[in-house]
Amino acid sequence: MIFEKLAMRRGLVVAAIVLVTAITAEAHHSFAMYDHSRTLTLKGTVTKFQWTNPHAYLEIDVKDAKGAVKHYTLEGTSINMMQRIGWRSNMIKFGDSIKVVMSPAISGDPVGLLLEVTLANGETKQLGVPAVETFKRTPEQEQKP
Repeated sequence: MIFEKLAMRRGLVVAAIVLVTAITAEAHHSFAMYDHSRTLTLKGTVTKFQWTNPHAYLEIDVKDAKGAVKHYTLEGTSINMMQRIGWRSNMIKFGDSIKVVMSPAISGDPVGLLLEVTLANGETKQLGVPAVETFKRTPEQEQKP
């Protein structure tokens, strides 16, 4: 009886450790899905700015030379990291015209990792991306979506 209770407690402890480890692993992810070999510079209109954990998100509409609009969803870093380098939740608003430098998704989908934003007032802000030096900057030129 005593051994059964100890075995049950040990099993519960192991299950709790596995659960906590799984939650921690799920909460953090890498930026491996983004192309580290090039960047795109896009000018667009803000449709949404999410100041949420675990990461901020920016959605913009970008017009091509023919006037067709392509919608992009761009991932920022954690808002805690962004706050430490001067970002605030009200810096980007719906309808703002902005320029972004982003690392595109390897899949080719219209998503990417935000590396830099030029705000509507002309101020340029970095996003505090960890290991940002691993993202090769292509010569700044406006890329066509």
